[in-house]
Amino acid sequence: MGSNFISGQKILLWRRKMLLKGGRKVDIDWLLDIAAGVSWSKLQRIILNPEIIFLLEISIEELEDIWESHLIHQTPLQYLIAKCPWRNFELEVSSDALIPRQETELLIDFALKKVQDSNFGRWADLGTGSGALAISLSKKLPNWSGHAVDISKDALKLAKKNLKTLVPNANVHLSLGDWWEPLFPWWGSFDLVLSNPPYIPSDLIQNLEPIVQKHEPHIALDGGEDGLASSKKIISGALNALSKGGWLILEHHHDQSEKVLELMKSNGLNEVSFENDLNGIKRFAMCCKSEK
Repeated sequence: MGSNFISGQKILLWRRKMLLKGGRKVDIDWLLDIAAGVSWSKLQRIILNPEIIFLLEISIEELEDIWESHLIHQTPLQYLIAKCPWRNFELEVSSDALIPRQETELLIDFALKKVQDSNFGRWADLGTGSGALAISLSKKLPNWSGHAVDISKDALKLAKKNLKTLVPNANVHLSLGDWWEPLFPWWGSFDLVLSNPPYIPSDLIQNLEPIVQKHEPHIALDGGEDGLASSKKIISGALNALSKGGWLILEHHHDQSEKVLELMKSNGLNEVSFENDLNGIKRFAMCCKSEK
């Protein structure tokens, strides 16, 4: 892609013109930042001094094509530019995997608190998608062995590509299969397991925003009749898969906390608790296997 110099005044006029066609200001500013290199702070300087001349990372015409495709086809901007910032790195993304959400970043923070005294161990990321959780764990726990699992061959290819780009020396084993199934050789040795499984009840999929419902993979969204089909599989295998003192942390739907916590308790897991998301809603369930 080419790049070109442009005045602040021209970019502000273009931004206004695009917003008159539709869409949200937060999305056009995200596009300018991630695709063209016009960060929020740079945009503020431009607003104060429109005479500034600066370099776009892609042309204004390319930006316009992306924005119009976003509006006409309701395609996520992340898919259109094949990039998504997450925590402190940038992932390659595609319609083969769910777009990583900001709230899922909290899974890493909660996990690191649970294993902060462990220099070595084994983790698993169940349903890795683009590899966001696996990459974060590899960066934060460099001496650990890791396993990234997905049932989608295409999602696993994407995760492999991201891992190779962002943590090329990471000790991560990628496995194709359904949740715990490909991990039987390491049964009972997992000190930390994270998952953001599909958790939306099947009959609610059609009510999702078109930008999600039409483009993101339903296999990563549809949690079955009650939204808990995948969570049940993960929780039911945890007691056998975890090491003594090993932790399981799951993301779930906004109204599933009590059911997920009860599933953890009924499957013999200990220290069952929850954490809230960025909006103060119970969104994460955690438990561990007894050390006895």
